[in-house]
Amino acid sequence: MRSSHILLAAFLAFAVPAAFAPAAAQGIQHSLLMRGHIVDITDGVITLCIGRADGATPGQVLDVARVVPTNPAPKSVPTFTRRDIGHVRIDSIVDEHFARASIVSGAPQVHDIVELRRK
Repeated sequence: MRSSHILLAAFLAFAVPAAFAPAAAQGIQHSLLMRGHIVDITDGVITLCIGRADGATPGQVLDVARVVPTNPAPKSVPTFTRRDIGHVRIDSIVDEHFARASIVSGAPQVHDIVELRRK
């Protein structure tokens, strides 16, 4: 009986904190980098999957990048590279998860990555 209590204590001491480590790391990441993607472009208005919960505010200028395949040989495992496309400016916050933006430079498309690197 005593050994089962020791095993339980060891499990709780190591496994439970490890389960919360990814959430803590994500919080640290969001303090340094805010990242989302373009979900829609209609009549020049860009909808971003970045919102109030991510720390987005009007006026922020975000980098836009696109992931493109680079297959060195047919029948090989696909590889990808990231290309810088331009920049967008957040015009308004829609809610916790979305914002509206306009193009500052480049030619962004739906599914492009947008990110703000905090300094």
